[in-house]
Amino acid sequence: MIIKGMARIVGDNVDTDQMYPSRYTSTSEPEEMAQHCMEDYDPGFLDRMKKGDLIIAGANFGCGSSREHAPKSIKAAGFSCVIAKSFSRIFYRNAINIGLPILVCPEAVDDCLEGDELTVALEEGSILNKRLNKEYRVQPFPAFLQGIMAEGGLMGRIRKEMERQRT
Repeated sequence: MIIKGMARIVGDNVDTDQMYPSRYTSTSEPEEMAQHCMEDYDPGFLDRMKKGDLIIAGANFGCGSSREHAPKSIKAAGFSCVIAKSFSRIFYRNAINIGLPILVCPEAVDDCLEGDELTVALEEGSILNKRLNKEYRVQPFPAFLQGIMAEGGLMGRIRKEMERQRT
């Protein structure tokens, strides 16, 4: 899977309530969730992004509550990937569960500027910053996690496995 998009930079310790405010947790409709993504972090954040962009984050991205709303809203808003210095453990797992690609690469985060064009090759474990013409190596996901991502998340994987068993 190859991901291409522009970098949208956020800082350290961005918590799940900043990503998706708790006042909206009564909805689970992706279109509505997308409208509130990153709203309490930066109300104009979505105005600067276009579908396919990547969130480039500092340390401890996704700290706070364990709700899946935060990664779901990021995916629903059209972000293709999150690259961070580090993630909270529960956010990391929730992102995988919903099929949102996430990578840890502190060096790429440190070098990246707002609007940099990035290409991510998930299977190979590489990130290319076009402005710098620099490639970063990351640990690729194991095959079983790549399968979960390719099938849209854990629930997609389960649905497809059930379909395969029926045929």
